[in-house]
Amino acid sequence: MKITKNNNHLTYCSNIHPGESWLEVFSNLEKYVLNLKSRLSPTASFGIGLRLADAAAKELLQNNNLAQFKAWLSQEDLYVFTLNGFPYGGFHRQVVKDQVYAPDWSTQERVDYTLNLVQILATLLTEGLDGGISTLPLSYKPWWQKDQAIETVLKKSCLNIASVVVEMIRICEETGKVLHIDLEPEPDGLIENTSEIIDFYQNWLLPIGGNYLSEKLNIEPSLAKSKLLEHVRVCYDTCHFSVEYEEPQSVFVRLQSAGIKIGKIQISAAIKVKIPADVEKRSLIVERLRPFAESTYLHQVIERRSDGTLHHYPDLITALPHLEESLAEEWRTHFHVPIFIHDYQILQSTQDDIATVLHLIQTNNACSHLEIETYTWDVLPAEMKIDLLTSIQREYEWVLKLIRNS
Repeated sequence: MKITKNNNHLTYCSNIHPGESWLEVFSNLEKYVLNLKSRLSPTASFGIGLRLADAAAKELLQNNNLAQFKAWLSQEDLYVFTLNGFPYGGFHRQVVKDQVYAPDWSTQERVDYTLNLVQILATLLTEGLDGGISTLPLSYKPWWQKDQAIETVLKKSCLNIASVVVEMIRICEETGKVLHIDLEPEPDGLIENTSEIIDFYQNWLLPIGGNYLSEKLNIEPSLAKSKLLEHVRVCYDTCHFSVEYEEPQSVFVRLQSAGIKIGKIQISAAIKVKIPADVEKRSLIVERLRPFAESTYLHQVIERRSDGTLHHYPDLITALPHLEESLAEEWRTHFHVPIFIHDYQILQSTQDDIATVLHLIQTNNACSHLEIETYTWDVLPAEMKIDLLTSIQREYEWVLKLIRNS
């Protein structure tokens, strides 16, 4: 939905709903999106943040499916301006964990999948809007332990991303539609924080990808780098940057100084908890966190110690045995919790960072795409689960209230 106060567009990501086939995706859109539009935006167009697995994307491009979907969007006064191209395959009701990064950006499978998404978004995108496709932060860092292996995957990723940019440039020249890939940093991703983003752009993407574009399109290197910066942006997930203990204003300033655009802001909250010195109180925290240590997704933990250093655990289930003896003052956990709740008994959320980001974009024209992304409803502890449609509506209303009051 368009927020007239600042010309932003707000949606929620349909990765909330299980379903890897196009029929399952469309069934969820009919069930949930039409209901949400009637409740939240009955007289104005309502935006969709569409998540398509590889299988669904291929099916949508078959026969007349895409044209029929586009006609349905017009009929129901809906529009698509952003896609989630991070998870390639199954994302619900199965063990996902680190396989959410596969295939990564060093593979042709990731290129082909993203090119299908580019074709879909270019067809669906309304005139006058840019369109973004959020994607993984290249790969999963623990897979690449040796420097030489990391260099290989970085080089391949740059070339593969640049090959997708070639297609985006062609579409822009032919239709005027600007599409962009939005790299989504997260804990233990190959790029996971602001420093690593800037390093990737300056030392890898712009020189390697720029050289590829320059030769492929026969353009000046400076123009090639400019086009990369236009078509390869960052997806700022508020949960992920909070888990990394990064202050939103600092991230915005540093990215803008480096010429790196934010293509999408994903609105999400992480779990955080102050670690007391008392062992018994720590034991209570362990028990409170235990229900969140579920088996579907990775829930990376980053602890901050008194000297300001950060220590990483790959998953909450592997971190919990260390909490009672930890040197940490605070833990933050990559578990997307409902954004409208700040306190969970002795746990808290990083909700305050969302408020800061939404306030920043009122005065900083850094990004116009906003997407609510709480995808963990199925795996939340039982006492936190309520009707899904009502939950999504509450998240919208909480965001809209914050924006109105900013």
